[in-house]
Amino acid sequence: MVEMTLIYEGELRSTATHGPSGSTLITDAPVDNHGKGESFSPTDLLATALGSCMLTYIGLAGDKHGWDVRGTKLTVGKEMVADPLRRVGRLVVNIRMNKAFDDNAIKILTNAVTTCPVKLSISEKIQVPITFA
Repeated sequence: MVEMTLIYEGELRSTATHGPSGSTLITDAPVDNHGKGESFSPTDLLATALGSCMLTYIGLAGDKHGWDVRGTKLTVGKEMVADPLRRVGRLVVNIRMNKAFDDNAIKILTNAVTTCPVKLSISEKIQVPITFA
């Protein structure tokens, strides 16, 4: 088990420490939810975790098939909804590969990103459309 320790700093801000490495990050509530918006919000970290996980799995697929995927760029657009409670409604993923890949490779890469652990852990209430460019 990996443990993270979080401390509430006040003003809707927290500091998180990654147990194994000691790395830290700050979260801040977004402006539209009474925060300052000066750092990642908790829901921004969900979107970031999804993108990072997908890129990791693209890297794993690249390693397995001998493809150089360095420079691949991924963006995640986060859309909030209130139904009736505030939550993430959509995470729109756009993946721009570093070069052209054939249809078979894109099929392998699509399977990689849709089976990464973060994607598999996201509620079915959250839409996650994925496009490759």
